[in-house]
Amino acid sequence: MPLVTTPAPTFDSKAVVNGEIVDLSWDKLHDGKWLTLFFYPLDFTFVCPTEICAFSDASDRFEKIGAKLAAVSVDSHFTHLAWVNTPRSGGGLGKLNIPLIADLNKNIARSYDVLLEGPGIALRGLFIIDPKGVVRHATINDLPVGRNVDEALRVIEAFQFVEEHGEVCPANWRPGEDTMKPDPVGSRAYFESHA
Repeated sequence: MPLVTTPAPTFDSKAVVNGEIVDLSWDKLHDGKWLTLFFYPLDFTFVCPTEICAFSDASDRFEKIGAKLAAVSVDSHFTHLAWVNTPRSGGGLGKLNIPLIADLNKNIARSYDVLLEGPGIALRGLFIIDPKGVVRHATINDLPVGRNVDEALRVIEAFQFVEEHGEVCPANWRPGEDTMKPDPVGSRAYFESHA
């Protein structure tokens, strides 16, 4: 069953936050804000640090629109800490602005339906969860291709626009561009001006 439109699976776990191992509860993680929760296969790999660092470096852009970020893998919190303590120039993460959540028992990845049971690692799943705790967007990439930070931001901004204005966002919409009314008559103005 797709997760989109359903309550996000909740969890409590160990995580590395600001260079320290902490107990991270779902309530503290979600905190009634927009949340981008993304899964990656393993620590100390190749595409993964490019994604994690890109999202971490953009955390202020997410914060500016009222959104939080967190990354999850099936590694332990000790492995996460070792990776954070490894400089970026050596394939590590260095200082991060986002939590790295440990999912050693693989229950979080399984609940979000991104676990590859055979190798026991997660696909590159990305889930946008609204302030009410509902999954509004999900994408899942196969292992060799990383995700796009700008697209995650665009999707959050589109859902925020819909929530605030009640209009819908067409393909490739960006803030400030035309939207449309979600009915046959009201949408005609958009289609006539974009024909």
